Amino acid sequence: MSSGAKGSWEFKVASFVKSSAQPSECPVPDRPEYAFIGRSNVGKSSLLNMLAGRNSLAKTSSTPGKTQLINHFDVDGTWYLVDLPGFGYAKVSKREREKWMKVTKQYLDSRINLMCVMMLIDSRIPAQKVDLDFMAWMGKTGLPFVLVFTKVDKLNKAEHAEFLPAYEMEMLKQWHKMPPVFVTSAKTGEGREEMLRFISATNGLYQP
Repeated sequence: MSSGAKGSWEFKVASFVKSSAQPSECPVPDRPEYAFIGRSNVGKSSLLNMLAGRNSLAKTSSTPGKTQLINHFDVDGTWYLVDLPGFGYAKVSKREREKWMKVTKQYLDSRINLMCVMMLIDSRIPAQKVDLDFMAWMGKTGLPFVLVFTKVDKLNKAEHAEFLPAYEMEMLKQWHKMPPVFVTSAKTGEGREEMLRFISATNGLYQP
């Protein structure tokens, strides 16, 4: 975090609100909301904790597929941070994974206060079809999203220089241009300020 006076993008309190098995159970959509999603084991919980400046806001686990519900967190009483179930590989049945994805898509397609989807990508792994397909679905649905690359602290200098151009090459095979990109590390805090500034600016576009 930068030193000096606090910027308008920083926040004081983030707290758990509730877990919902269905979109109909989610909190009243009365404030801007940001949904975080990615393949299982992408480092989502660690990133959420890094953004909140807390170690235990979201529960981390070494077991892929731990998040199975739609989890809402209140931030300063002004916006919601939402932790969605991971998709792709998880130690559950294909039927269960499909059920999670169906609920996730219902949520994304129905929340009128959803400002942006934060699509998490492990910076160490080449572009995966399951991620590209999900982004294609968001594009067809008209959902705004950004790419959040995680775990960049685990890359060496050469890998750090190469991963983004390589991913962009794959993305541009089906997109005219890249969405906004954030490069992050839950370990070092890299990308935190940029993401929170983006959220703060986007909050200003919210219309009840």
